[in-house]
Amino acid sequence: MKLLSRSEEIVLLAIWHLQDNAYGVTIRGQVKKTTGQEWSIGAIYAPLHRLEKKGLVKTIEGEPVAERGGRRKIYYIVTDEGKWSMAETKKVHESIWMDAPELGLDKA
Repeated sequence: MKLLSRSEEIVLLAIWHLQDNAYGVTIRGQVKKTTGQEWSIGAIYAPLHRLEKKGLVKTIEGEPVAERGGRRKIYYIVTDEGKWSMAETKKVHESIWMDAPELGLDKA
């Protein structure tokens, strides 16, 4: 199993959350919503391209849109291999945190 980088994991999960509405702008919005941090568009597209190269996501071109000057949106879809990768990553996270000592932080 090849582990995902943290940015790949976050972007892949954003695509999964968005389902049929996952394209650059919405992915960036979902990442911001999840992490609470603004990501540059380059910080979104770099892991997107790696995920596509690894076969974890595939792209589908939408219909041309007049508001976009006739350009098409590129939608991202998680592949079956991507789903397996998410499941394995989740197992790793659960395993790492299992029986870990308490962090000892006060609840505010």
